[in-house]
Amino acid sequence: MNHAARSGTSVADAWYSGSTSCDACGAHAEWHRTVRGRWTMIEPGDWPVGSVPVGKRWRIAGDGTAVNLGSASPSDKCRISHFDVCPSRPAPADSPVMLALWRKNAQRGG
Repeated sequence: MNHAARSGTSVADAWYSGSTSCDACGAHAEWHRTVRGRWTMIEPGDWPVGSVPVGKRWRIAGDGTAVNLGSASPSDKCRISHFDVCPSRPAPADSPVMLALWRKNAQRGG
């Protein structure tokens, strides 16, 4: 029996993709549940996997679940977690694309 059944509380379906704004910087993102049952904010837009470091590449599955990609074909696209480009955190130094998104989000809040 899962937590929702035991506690009588409802748990959001993975299909739920809640559009929101980050409390820290005001940037637009969407909430998606991960395969481990946690929630993460995903930035809008797709990016070439070659421009995003391994471990920071996400794909949204058909049921709305956010799946962290390991390696992928260079021609694939991926998504980026907002938490990796939120200006309330240190600037990412491992990707020019992620640094550009971080700067764009910083301008929005400033």
